[in-house]
Amino acid sequence: MKALILSADNFEDQELFYPFNRLKEEGIIVKVASMKQGTITGEHGYSINADMTFNEVDPKDFDILILPGGKAPEKVRLEEKALEIARHFFRENKLVGVICHGGQTLISAGVIEGRKATCYIGIRDDMKCAGVLYEDKEVVVDGNLITSRHPRDLYAFGRELVKKIRNPVGIR
Repeated sequence: MKALILSADNFEDQELFYPFNRLKEEGIIVKVASMKQGTITGEHGYSINADMTFNEVDPKDFDILILPGGKAPEKVRLEEKALEIARHFFRENKLVGVICHGGQTLISAGVIEGRKATCYIGIRDDMKCAGVLYEDKEVVVDGNLITSRHPRDLYAFGRELVKKIRNPVGIR
């Protein structure tokens, strides 16, 4: 299994590193993509290497998509290739995990309407306007989509992510 994390500078450090490491613990190959290859840095100063650019990603090669939050999704959502990647995961019913502001990418991709989800309160109204059936919970699972609100919910996010990986009912 292979997972892809889409992010950029100013990501929320915990929201990228927690799923990155949790997925690796499950034996999953994890790649990070951004606008440019090389180092991207989080809001709290931690950095990670972007293995590839969005344009180099072939979404067919990946089984899981992770969209961490922070300020990075404001940049990611402006990249058409990132939106195409998100659309691929929804069209193919592959597993998608979204934390905090990560939902902004799904809004711009036009794939979130009619889905149950949660997010950081700061984009709650944006999600509702995009047609999300918003729930204020630590984690919301709707088929192939797993969403959480903020870093304090990462334990619940990780728990549900691993459940889906181990028992992928309802996803491809």
